[in-house]
Amino acid sequence: MNKQALIEKIKSMAAAPSCCAELKAAVQTYLDALGTANEKSAAQNLIAEIEEDITTVDDLVPFAHSEIAVQIFGAESAKKFAAHADELKANGAQYCDCGACAPGVEILANKDILLG
Repeated sequence: MNKQALIEKIKSMAAAPSCCAELKAAVQTYLDALGTANEKSAAQNLIAEIEEDITTVDDLVPFAHSEIAVQIFGAESAKKFAAHADELKANGAQYCDCGACAPGVEILANKDILLG
């Protein structure tokens, strides 16, 4: 993966409805810093935020089965969400596959490109 492809992944991650405000802010700071003396520092902060926010399947499953999930998604959607989380776990997935976590995993796997 090259840097431009990684930047597109970063933008995709930030555009996901499941991306939290703190990660969106870290993405914007990084994008604003591209080509400046602050780029490496912003990349380090972005990577740290992704590492903090990415959800493991082991954390996802209990959340998906929680009352909080029902409150957020509604009963029927929460039931589907829980079934999906269970399926991820059964298939050996390590991380959530939502629109924020999936690109986050790819970004972390290629973080040396951002730090280079």
